[in-house]
Amino acid sequence: MESLTVAQRELYEWLVDYIRTYEHSPSIRQMMRAMGLRSPAPVQSRLERLRKKGYIDWTEGMARTLRIIHREDAESIPVLGMIAAGGLVEPFTDNPDNLDLVGILQRSNCFALRVVGDSMIEDLITKGDVLILRSPSPNQPVKNGEIVAAMVEGQGTTLKRFYQDRDRVTLKPANESYNPIELMADKVQVQGILVGVWRGTIAAIGN
Repeated sequence: MESLTVAQRELYEWLVDYIRTYEHSPSIRQMMRAMGLRSPAPVQSRLERLRKKGYIDWTEGMARTLRIIHREDAESIPVLGMIAAGGLVEPFTDNPDNLDLVGILQRSNCFALRVVGDSMIEDLITKGDVLILRSPSPNQPVKNGEIVAAMVEGQGTTLKRFYQDRDRVTLKPANESYNPIELMADKVQVQGILVGVWRGTIAAIGN
């Protein structure tokens, strides 16, 4: 099965959850709101790509006939790139690998990043580890103290513990050699919340 981009996966997983919950397909306007878009064009483009890749289908000329024809079953999840446990790096690549997790991880909405750096070593996360993360959602938002992949506006993405107090966010390392990163909440976007750590043939799976 052809892999999905981050934007395509976001829409696909939202569609799976919506159709599972309401037992019918959403409108384009509902998809626009869910994806935070003001124009239908990006939604329609993502839908076309999902259709061509074999994830969804619909009946031409008929409203609300969209259906899921491929459900990912967590046999593998995409390794999208690297995540810095030190400085800040761009995590995503155009050609992700897949991490085989048959029988270990029965979750949707997950992806993986490989660690570079040592700022989280006191949380037993070290260079070369593969992190399994889930995308935040309205039903499962990030909580204070969770380990996250956080995008800092204009700088890059880093792995840290997340703490928010009103309009301020602190990204705290687990290595006394590094200083916490403190900034306004609107300058931070949480891209993933840690689910587990894969090291060689051993995986530590969290909640």
